[in-house]
Amino acid sequence: MLGIDLFCGAGGMSVGAEMSGVKVKFAVESDPNAAKTFRENHTETCLLQANVKDIRAREHMVLKTEEPVVLFGGPPCQGFSTSNQKNRNVENPNNWLFREYLRLVQESRPDWIVFENVKGLLETESGYFLDEVLKGFSKIGYTTSTFILNSADYGVPQKRNRLFIIGSLHGINVPPPPKTAKKHITVKDAIADLPLLKNGDKRDHSEYAMKANTAYAKKIRGRSKACWNNIVTNNAPYIIERYEHIPEGGNWENIPVHLMENYKDASRCHTGIYRRLKSDEPSVVIGNFRKNMLIHPWENRGLSVREAARLQSFPDSFRFYGSIGFQQQQVGNAVPPLLAKAVFDMIMSTTK
Repeated sequence: MLGIDLFCGAGGMSVGAEMSGVKVKFAVESDPNAAKTFRENHTETCLLQANVKDIRAREHMVLKTEEPVVLFGGPPCQGFSTSNQKNRNVENPNNWLFREYLRLVQESRPDWIVFENVKGLLETESGYFLDEVLKGFSKIGYTTSTFILNSADYGVPQKRNRLFIIGSLHGINVPPPPKTAKKHITVKDAIADLPLLKNGDKRDHSEYAMKANTAYAKKIRGRSKACWNNIVTNNAPYIIERYEHIPEGGNWENIPVHLMENYKDASRCHTGIYRRLKSDEPSVVIGNFRKNMLIHPWENRGLSVREAARLQSFPDSFRFYGSIGFQQQQVGNAVPPLLAKAVFDMIMSTTK
């Protein structure tokens, strides 16, 4: 099966697709930093670094093949996120990018489509956008199956709900992929073997702290002897002092009031702010882990880019590019590869 990845970002969905046996031929991404990361890690894919509005299937994504084709991706989801209440409405122009997705589906008419987004798409404007997406696919001729999947059920050490719409041009209804995790992977399972780091660490490439002692760590490491992206935001001393008061699973509410005086009203902080991860459970949603100031479970610092990538299920051989801020954004925006793999595995099993 051949693949086309729209709004590809760093390439989480493409990693999952390739794990499942899909040969990703084309990808589209406008952000230069995410595009560089994708290009360096997917050397056999033709990356179109452009705004998706400027892409025409007949000109840019020509596939002369008898193999089935799957077009996949998720339009930017910030406007649908439950944490972005101000822009969850019809006035946000980013909420309409799904029309470009529909246009390219109509132009290319792939055998399969995989549309991925946040769960908030179900709720934004009382489900208006989801209805528009489904009606659009139906009008083009696709039979669709819709479900919410929790990444922790598919071997990802993170509780992250995502909406998936799978469409078939051949009238096939697809059930949700069966859960692959007999037991949820914990944060400790995922990151305990990674390099020992400090606040503001900039070493980037480093050897592991210990042998991989969990099945998950062994799988993610593969043949790697060391890993990249071991970089950590340099938080100010007063931030580190706040971290010291937060137990595993705790958040800003555990910080003494006198250390939160720069907040106009600290009692109105979002519950996800200053969250220390619990070592014996899957992570909370990584998302914008720098802005939310997610804290390492047993060290007083933020997460490194590689630790966050582990919690997203990226293999250690996958390297992120750009400044630390851009790397953090790429990791947080990505679809967990192992979750994507489960979806593509279901499609691949249907086409055999």
